[in-house]
Amino acid sequence: MTKKISAFIFDLDGVITDTAEYHYLAWKQLAEELGIFFDREFNEQLKGVSRMESLERILAFGNQAERYTKEEKEALAAKKNEHYKQLIEKITPNDLLPGIAELLEDLKKRGIKIGLASASKNAFAVIERLQIGGYFDTIVDAANIQHSKPHPEIFLTAAQQLGVPCVECVGVEDAEAGIQAIKAANMFAVGVGTKEAMKDADYIVESTADLNYESILKAFQQK
Repeated sequence: MTKKISAFIFDLDGVITDTAEYHYLAWKQLAEELGIFFDREFNEQLKGVSRMESLERILAFGNQAERYTKEEKEALAAKKNEHYKQLIEKITPNDLLPGIAELLEDLKKRGIKIGLASASKNAFAVIERLQIGGYFDTIVDAANIQHSKPHPEIFLTAAQQLGVPCVECVGVEDAEAGIQAIKAANMFAVGVGTKEAMKDADYIVESTADLNYESILKAFQQK
């Protein structure tokens, strides 16, 4: 029997829109207020992980891991989020990454369910500003789950809410932790990025502009 795709589950940052840049600027602003200075190379370690985990990594990088109480760390994470929310107010539908609007439209026409699995607690606000909420059958963000990527919980939750078996789901990610989460959920993993960074993905494209349903279906059925 021919394998079929019943659902696509997308990451948000770096896949639907490049809010990763806003996260970077918000974390950089907070870190510099604490006297910690990091670059874009270090920032790669923050992609796809939760807000608190990102904070812990930044504090460890600046040798300040033991300086703050749990409550103080939560306050710092909230402060970063305020920086981020100010930045994302600038987002418009023009900030959709290349090819995404066309892919969402194609999937909708084919009757394929569409979910979002984002580590961001601001996923709903970003989707609203992009004006694409009508495409999504479910949105799972960090507020709905206990474990962050690479744990598969967020993808498993999305599949459950969509009512689709994991083996019939395609997950789309741009972060290594996200690809690991998709694979752990027993889904077909599409990676957006370099072959080196996306080495664990089942199908790789360099850019979202290269995401094409027919090509993904072919790879899915060959696996």
